[in-house]
Amino acid sequence: MGAKEGFVHLMWVLLEPGDAALVPSPSYPIHIHGPVLAGASVFQVPMGPEEDLFANLEEAWERARPRPRVIVLSFPHNPTTATVDLETMERVVSFARQHDVVVVHDFAYADLAFDGYEPPSILQVPGADEVAVELYTLTKSFSMAGWRVGFLCGNARLVAALGRLKSWLDYGTFQPIQIAAITAMNEAPETPFEVAEVYRSRRDALCDGLARVGWHVPRPRATMFAWARMPDAFAGLGSLAFAERLAREGRVAVSPGVGFGPGGEGFVRFALVENEQRIRQAVRGIGGVLAGERSR
Repeated sequence: MGAKEGFVHLMWVLLEPGDAALVPSPSYPIHIHGPVLAGASVFQVPMGPEEDLFANLEEAWERARPRPRVIVLSFPHNPTTATVDLETMERVVSFARQHDVVVVHDFAYADLAFDGYEPPSILQVPGADEVAVELYTLTKSFSMAGWRVGFLCGNARLVAALGRLKSWLDYGTFQPIQIAAITAMNEAPETPFEVAEVYRSRRDALCDGLARVGWHVPRPRATMFAWARMPDAFAGLGSLAFAERLAREGRVAVSPGVGFGPGGEGFVRFALVENEQRIRQAVRGIGGVLAGERSR
């Protein structure tokens, strides 16, 4: 199964009309809309550079009615690139056990981490398999985008329920792709490290280049993205208008932060999907837009 499809189908297993879920904002859009497709309401939990996500999670739980049945998390995080340590996962598991809620952790960027950082799995926490499930995909770690290969681990009852639902909805992934995935995991364990190194090099090319043209963007510890607060000179535009201007004047495509929920306004997301030469070309285009604004 693909991780996106698996996530949506898992929401159908966990939630019914009238239920509720807690989801960080900003978030990858399917994390917000997946519960909605299941008929549930969504309470968005602010997260960002100045936010205490766990404190916000507790506050959202207290004010949410009905009480949420599911907490959706994803670290390393898309789009903000935020990372957590194992202690944070321990607190989340403890919270879930206390409040009888299921945690769904999308671990899509498990292997795309840099500078010695190792993202923790929620299933490293003792007892997590009682209250949590975790999604993994080969899309990023093994560069298998579009092949729709992923899997779910954790609470046995929930994994079995998803398997039963999937058996009613589809007939499985094309067998050669399944064989390719098995071969990749069995015979190419070094591939995720090589892929991560490619993204680290692209990250450095982007962040170093943007710093040279006057836009200082934090260097992410993980994911294939950079999350950038808009330059002060453009703050009044809003992220959508700023993204349009970069596309029109700089010939550079970025994702406006507002597309990831209200917590994303004021930011844009860069995706490190181009090689370093193209990234340097993009930086020159962005530099021209910034210089043009300063000369006004």
